[in-house]
Amino acid sequence: MNAKPAKQQPKRTAPRTPIAEITPEQQIIGATFLGKVKNYYSRLKVIALVLEAPLSVGDTIRIKGHTTDLTQKVEHMEVEHLTVPSAAPGEAVAVQVADKSRRGDAAYKI
Repeated sequence: MNAKPAKQQPKRTAPRTPIAEITPEQQIIGATFLGKVKNYYSRLKVIALVLEAPLSVGDTIRIKGHTTDLTQKVEHMEVEHLTVPSAAPGEAVAVQVADKSRRGDAAYKI
């Protein structure tokens, strides 16, 4: 009796931001790059980004850009309008932030 091998699920990989798109002023040596800010919602004080590395509530993040330099703990995070404790690479997340951020800013886990 030959058993069929189980089909393996394709490994989901996060889209990678080319290093050329991260300016020197946005780079943080030794920190894990999470992705670029896709949008900032000022009324909600929320940034939207597609993760390139895992992120959990309680992690410390730093958002760095031309005029932005914000460091804070992740206190609230949503995936598809549902509150989640963590998110995996490739997922689009919304993270509440304490100050203004801009589209194109780089987000890091420190």
